[in-house]
Amino acid sequence: VQKKVMLKHYATYKKLCVVTSSVKLVGDGSDVTQNSTIWKKQGEDVTINCRHTKSVDYSQMYWYRQLPGETMKLVVFTTTAKPDHDFGNFSREKFTATKPDAYTGTFTVKDLEAKDKGLYFCAVSKHSDTDAPSS
Repeated sequence: VQKKVMLKHYATYKKLCVVTSSVKLVGDGSDVTQNSTIWKKQGEDVTINCRHTKSVDYSQMYWYRQLPGETMKLVVFTTTAKPDHDFGNFSREKFTATKPDAYTGTFTVKDLEAKDKGLYFCAVSKHSDTDAPSS
């Protein structure tokens, strides 16, 4: 199901829509949830909360975004194992993330601009060495 992203213009300010998506994990019925559609004014910060009901082993959290007309991109990888999150090519001045425990995390887009409107979502995984190449 695709959700349309809207940008509404008002006389004195612009309101931006940051659409988030809940990801249902198939299998044991556990899921990952986050805020639904969030509207904020241009220039404000928006924080998205993510929570899962899987086991404490699922301590890795990934935050993605997909802007209109673009492919999905990983913005930041977080884990409870290390506090220095991996933002890859994205700016820490524009985005922040927290991972206070294995079950929750937050992702913030700072100083919203029209170009920030899009789909943002989180996913979780557990660390496994079973896929490591054998020597």
